[in-house]
Amino acid sequence: MILPILIFSPIAGILLLLLIRKDQERLIKWVGTAATLPALLLSLYLYMQFRAGEKLTQYDIRLDWFRFGSFEQFDPNLYAVRFELGIDGFSLVMLLLTSLLCTLAAIASVQIKKERKGYFLLFLILQIGMLGVFASENLILFFLFFELTLIPMFFLISKWGYEKSKQAAYSFLVYNGLGSAVLLIVIMILFAKTGTSNIAVLQQVIPNGGATLIANITPEMKYGLLIALLVAFGVKLPIFPLHTWMLNVHVQAPPPIVMLHAGVLLKIGAFGLIRFGMGIFPEQFNSLSTYLLILGLINLLFGAFLAFVQNDFKMVLAYSSISHMGIVLLGLGAQNEAGLQGAIFQVVSHGLIAALLFFIVGLLYERTSTTELSKLGGLAKTVPVLSGFLLVGGLASLGLPGMSGFISEFTAFLGVFENYPLYAGIGALGLILTAVYMLRAVLAITFGERKVGAVRPVNDVRGAEWMPLIILTGVIILIGVYPALLQNPIYDTIGFLLTEGGG
Repeated sequence: MILPILIFSPIAGILLLLLIRKDQERLIKWVGTAATLPALLLSLYLYMQFRAGEKLTQYDIRLDWFRFGSFEQFDPNLYAVRFELGIDGFSLVMLLLTSLLCTLAAIASVQIKKERKGYFLLFLILQIGMLGVFASENLILFFLFFELTLIPMFFLISKWGYEKSKQAAYSFLVYNGLGSAVLLIVIMILFAKTGTSNIAVLQQVIPNGGATLIANITPEMKYGLLIALLVAFGVKLPIFPLHTWMLNVHVQAPPPIVMLHAGVLLKIGAFGLIRFGMGIFPEQFNSLSTYLLILGLINLLFGAFLAFVQNDFKMVLAYSSISHMGIVLLGLGAQNEAGLQGAIFQVVSHGLIAALLFFIVGLLYERTSTTELSKLGGLAKTVPVLSGFLLVGGLASLGLPGMSGFISEFTAFLGVFENYPLYAGIGALGLILTAVYMLRAVLAITFGERKVGAVRPVNDVRGAEWMPLIILTGVIILIGVYPALLQNPIYDTIGFLLTEGGG
């Protein structure tokens, strides 16, 4: 029962928070942060068990839930929906990433100054949704957890964000709501055609056919369903031109929430494309690889070019996220082991680096009330430690060897060069632009000329701010130096997608 406890452990914190008066802000902060720890500890325990050689399937949970119609005389599993939780190496890595960033974002929420009780209640609901997404073993349960993330995110953005937060929240809700509607249509068609929502069964039945199909799924329908999945998860990733909502969220949402949004929620799009797009429709996914490569190049170059011309550091990082998600698409389009490994590495690596940089952005804004490059400069003299961490985050983002950004980009491009050298050569321009825009922004903030009238921060890193900075930096370097920490868990997943899954 470890998986249900891991996913629903924040409920204990929610119940405690409901009993605390809203004026007890210090206690609320401690309870809200402590409630994220059980999921982190259990995720670490699962990872250690995996490292010790234990099979992750022993933690699977399958309980009767509900069914549509009465078909027991034909097949007891027909149109039955079960409460199914399970993990493989890829899911385990995503659970670890989610639980770690939730704890660090909760610590970073010391920046939240108003209505902390409501904030942490929504925060913990969001954590349940994110954890559930990565541990769901059937599509209907996945969809419910997926939807659960939308409601708290809407209120966290609109209530605790900046000047145009309501506009950003509604943009988030509309785009992601439309993506969810498309995803629901795909799920219902698959359920109606196969009589099951179990992901493992669908990964066997759809590519291979067989007697378990209730109705025939034509190749044309498979292409249509896959394209619908690309749209649904492309909104979340986001894929150009479905990206505009994300820019508003990155700029207007409070920094701890952007840490989770950039670090985890965007990655649900990549997770869905890999688990459902590549896993359920491998033949069609393979035939669309060229289009994925083109979309990846557009994301990579478009995001890099626009990041270069931004004056707001938040916008630089927002367009940088779009650019880095292009590398994920390139890795998936390569359709080989190196490319897929690089895509998964990039999912995790960018989640950590984006969380670090957006946490630093929050600290900068708290001290200077601005994130505009033209109003910042020379911070290395007044806040040298914070500037040092900013430089580390920037170097990790541009792919400095010895950091996670390098190993993910190198592996993804290795896969692309193997099968599509022309696309890889074009994409390499994006890597050069990444170094240019990131160094331009970071050096302007740390060593640039101080403008007349600019706010001079007097406080360097202090108190609880050290923990997210040190932990995120440490994990980024650890993965860069010893990538087997990620490679070993995802090895079986990659093998299945490229062989049994038919990729």
